[in-house]
Amino acid sequence: MACLRKLKEDIVLLERIFPKQHQTFQILSASVDEISMKFIDSTGHSVIINANIQENYPRQPPIWFSESDDVPAIGAALQRLTETNESTNILHQVHHLVSELCSFYQINMPVELPQIAPPAREDVDEGQGSDMGDETEDDYDGMANGDTDEDEVEEEEEEEEEEMMEDDDDGDVEMIQMAEEEPRSSQDEGVSKEGLEMLDKVSRVNRQQHLNGSVQGSVSATDRLMKEIREIHKSEHFRNGIYTFNLDNEGENLYEWWIKLHKVDADSLLFNDMKTLNDEHKQDHILFHMTFNENFPFDPPFVRLVAPTIVNGFVLGGGAICMELLTKQGWSSAYSIESVILQIAATLVKGKARISFDTSKSGLKSHANYSFARAQQSFKSLVQIHNKSGWYTPPKSDG
Repeated sequence: MACLRKLKEDIVLLERIFPKQHQTFQILSASVDEISMKFIDSTGHSVIINANIQENYPRQPPIWFSESDDVPAIGAALQRLTETNESTNILHQVHHLVSELCSFYQINMPVELPQIAPPAREDVDEGQGSDMGDETEDDYDGMANGDTDEDEVEEEEEEEEEEMMEDDDDGDVEMIQMAEEEPRSSQDEGVSKEGLEMLDKVSRVNRQQHLNGSVQGSVSATDRLMKEIREIHKSEHFRNGIYTFNLDNEGENLYEWWIKLHKVDADSLLFNDMKTLNDEHKQDHILFHMTFNENFPFDPPFVRLVAPTIVNGFVLGGGAICMELLTKQGWSSAYSIESVILQIAATLVKGKARISFDTSKSGLKSHANYSFARAQQSFKSLVQIHNKSGWYTPPKSDG
């Protein structure tokens, strides 16, 4: 497909003019799905920036986010790029980004920057493409700027379909072309078969939601959660059975996760309790419920304990978790879901959590003590209290 070929060429150009040795702007890794970049100011301070390239690129711009939230101006710049209605071409967007960052940090523009500058406004008005392209690239730039009408796009797609259905003598060539046009994402390398099946199922559900006009969440949240699934299925902690997870509604609800924590610090009392829980009650995990909203990863997930009943360990009424990391004040979009799970496990141990084996009240597997509504209310009260009094940081001697 012309768009995919042009995107690959643009990525090669970015890697060539902004290599990992560049003093101001570096392309750390790049694929047709995601580009990871680093901006370095004159003091040596660096910011990692990522661009997730959507399936409908270049009709929609990449989704931009940073692993550093310490400079609000950068977040605002990335949001503008993600929401722009103007040029969605990755080269032009990188040009805008680097220009804005250099202006913000008051440093000189890289000398390579003009190579990826968007065409002058008068050139666009006259129907002229950039000086980098042939007819295919001009068509692509027109799409990137929203100038290609729907009829032309449909005609182009029909021509491509006809080419792929030509006589069988060219079958091998056509198979190679199709493999290039619809590759398995490079991000999927190393993902288990189970993980790939989960991703495929979620993708099918998302496509159906678009057809039905009932899309859940947001594009940026969905893309980030899909990325989280990929990373988890590559993780050693996950493969070693520290935790497992499933999506709600038989794997169709990307915004609601059920997480089973199977292992904690072996030197803790909680570890011994979990062994008893497994030996005597045939439950080999602590179950958590994690939900996400459309502003994820800029908003934290809401996490609550479901079963068994736990005392201490910073577990509140209803099963809410007392952790600053889970509040808007303590959250960072750079945190991964796995890091949250591992931090919760560490917090339980640090808070000397114990499993309550008193089954006379609610039973080990009963949800009577814990509910979503009660957890939300407890967490809301917790946030209000800490907003007034701050968060207590225990001494290092406490672990």
